[in-house]
Amino acid sequence: MSKEEQGVQAHPQGEVEIADDQAAETVTSLDTFAGKIHVKWSPEATVSSLGLMPFFIEFLKTSGLFDKWVEDCPLHYTSANAPEKRNVLGTLLLSVVAGHWRYAHINAIRGDGVNPELLGMTGVASEDSVRRGMKAMDEAASAQWLKGHLKASYEPLLREPWILDVDTTVKPLYGHQQDAKVGYNPTKPGRPSHAYHSYFVANIRMVLDMEVQAGNQTAPLYAQPELWAFLDGLAEQDRPLFLRGDSHWGSEKAMVGAEDRELGYLFKLKQSANVRKLIGQIFREEEWVEAGQQWQGREDMLRLSGWSKERRVVVLRRALKTKPAPEVETAGKKKRGRKAAKQLTLDLPELTYQGVQYEYAVLVTSLPDEVRTVAQHYRDRGDAENNFDELKNQWGWAGFTTQDRKRCQIMGRIIALVYNWWTIFMRLGIPEKHAEAITSRPLALHGIARQTRHGNQTTVEITSTHAKASQIAEILTKVSGFLKRIKITAGQLTEKERWKLILSAAFRQFLGGKVIGNTGRLADAPG
Repeated sequence: MSKEEQGVQAHPQGEVEIADDQAAETVTSLDTFAGKIHVKWSPEATVSSLGLMPFFIEFLKTSGLFDKWVEDCPLHYTSANAPEKRNVLGTLLLSVVAGHWRYAHINAIRGDGVNPELLGMTGVASEDSVRRGMKAMDEAASAQWLKGHLKASYEPLLREPWILDVDTTVKPLYGHQQDAKVGYNPTKPGRPSHAYHSYFVANIRMVLDMEVQAGNQTAPLYAQPELWAFLDGLAEQDRPLFLRGDSHWGSEKAMVGAEDRELGYLFKLKQSANVRKLIGQIFREEEWVEAGQQWQGREDMLRLSGWSKERRVVVLRRALKTKPAPEVETAGKKKRGRKAAKQLTLDLPELTYQGVQYEYAVLVTSLPDEVRTVAQHYRDRGDAENNFDELKNQWGWAGFTTQDRKRCQIMGRIIALVYNWWTIFMRLGIPEKHAEAITSRPLALHGIARQTRHGNQTTVEITSTHAKASQIAEILTKVSGFLKRIKITAGQLTEKERWKLILSAAFRQFLGGKVIGNTGRLADAPG
């Protein structure tokens, strides 16, 4: 054998062919633990993995939300080959409801043979079409469009007493995005990010608005212009009882802004030197009142440097179930430097009284309520953190990233709007609590739907694999019955009146059964 022939055998040309470019077989057999099975591919079947979506689509049609949203959208194409505006917005709606967080995930719904048609779409837009569509929108026009529809989703509820929660979250970025700046980022220090300044209706977890800013603009100072503009745009009877925020909001400018608008406020104070001095003085007092959940409280007047006047502060303390301070310090020294230093800062005179170590918080407020009520109001603020957790991890606020900030802003508000719609829809069926997407999607969205047509009749057969399939079937059927009753009376009611009835039914626990804008009681509610 020649050297050339040996070389050919030792290094055969090309690679072993494991697949060709031929189409997949219509039927193939698979060997499983249950034995041999035959699998048949049916790419033309009109099926959907979002099988329960038709119930949500009925909600959107009866309320008029989706049609109005599409009609008002400032997206305009000049090319005859461009996708329809309804297709682009419908694709975004389906993607957000499905829980996607990247534009590439849109490909997962392009084969949906049921829901796009039910939304009045002629086809699902590609991810590139969606991105280009949002890029073509004017920033000011898109902001006005989305702010208006966000406001329409909750405005009737503002007639009832409510609390406004203000807070900021950080979205880490991994690329070269506009306004990706290094700022306050507790989870990923040093990572460029965007800051999401957000406003919520407390307790019912509805998003009022959100604003995307550079990552080094997390301070409330940057959020206040948009917040004051939002509040100034509300009618007098729609304003909140008070504003509520964490220690970043306990600043002179925020409090003066609320006082100038005659709004109440409840903020936490940072542990500055003068605040610690006040703690040291108050801890020596014996007259503490119960503030709930093992907390004790006292009130006092305080004027910090930079404040224009004295303000009421409420000091809360709770005994810690830990070792005495000296023992904690000794144990801390054995740990590595960073943790030891952090532990040593706890050994302060104002934190230890008569051998008992306390954790404490100082609140500044304009509310006249007693100490226990003020303390409970601030404890309730913890629910705002659940809003961020759900919107970032379950609704896509942490994703849908583009190089320009404008599309991040547009997408952030679209997610907030769809989140509000889904929240209201789920409240119609489960009014006693907020159902987060991590549980509500498997329950009220995921399932197999197959559409068939016979003559002029279209039938969608739905199969849910959820353990509570029978319960959700009953719940969604009742919601559908309620929406049909609303539709029957549509000729007698304006669109706004229909929406008030839907909100009254969705939040009947919050409203105590009242009809918004009416002295009557709600009778025709689902369930």
